[in-house]
Parts: sequence; C-alpha cells; structure tokens
Amino acid sequence: MKEKYWKKNILYLRILLTIWFICSFGFGILLAENLNEFYLGGFPLGFWFAQQGSIYIFVILIFIYVYLMNKLDKKYNLEE
Repeated sequence: MKEKYWKKNILYLRILLTIWFICSFGFGILLAENLNEFYLGGFPLGFWFAQQGSIYIFVILIFIYVYLMNKLDKKYNLEE
C-alpha cells in the first residue's frame, strides 16, 4: 500500500515539476524570442514568462499538488 502511494506521489511531482521546467526554462529562455511577438499586460510574453509567469505557474502548481495529495490521502486513508 505504501509503495503505491509513494509511486503515485512521485509521479505527481515529476509531472508538475516538468510543467514548471517547461514554463520557466522553455518559455522563459529557449522560446523567449518567439514568444516576444505576443504581448501580455503590455510586456512581451517571453519576458513575462521569464520574470513573472514561471513564479505564478509554480504557485498554481503548488495548489494543484495540494489538491492531488489530499485526494490521494483520502484514497489510501492517510488523512490527518
């Protein structure tokens, strides 16, 4: 039971951190020049991802992780 719980937990972490990596490194650095053709709030989108977007996405991913872990805890009867 513990093994399945931790495997699912690690899977969630891998997926969420991959999303964050793509948004911060991919959109903020690698694809910044292409994204700078679009604007968000008056700023080029690539610049926005590099300066603020990756932070916002990280905070959103934290809330998603909390939701997923609460759901997983209920599934395995590990609620506090």
